[in-house]
Amino acid sequence: MAEAAKGKVAAWGQRVARFFREVRAELGKVIWPSRSEIITYTSVVVVSVLVISVLIWLVDSAISRLLMLMIK
Repeated sequence: MAEAAKGKVAAWGQRVARFFREVRAELGKVIWPSRSEIITYTSVVVVSVLVISVLIWLVDSAISRLLMLMIK
């Protein structure tokens, strides 16, 4: 019984080791972006979030004012 449990643990350890070897191999295939690409993409995301935030703020303010006019 104890030998069967040891066999299962060994098989589990081998599967985990194989998983990490495969992960490392796959990460080697990835084409990582350059520093300038990361800066460009980050800038695009930040500007997009700011623009959408301003648009949401404008719409929210307009709806709020309309509701206040209707309530009064």
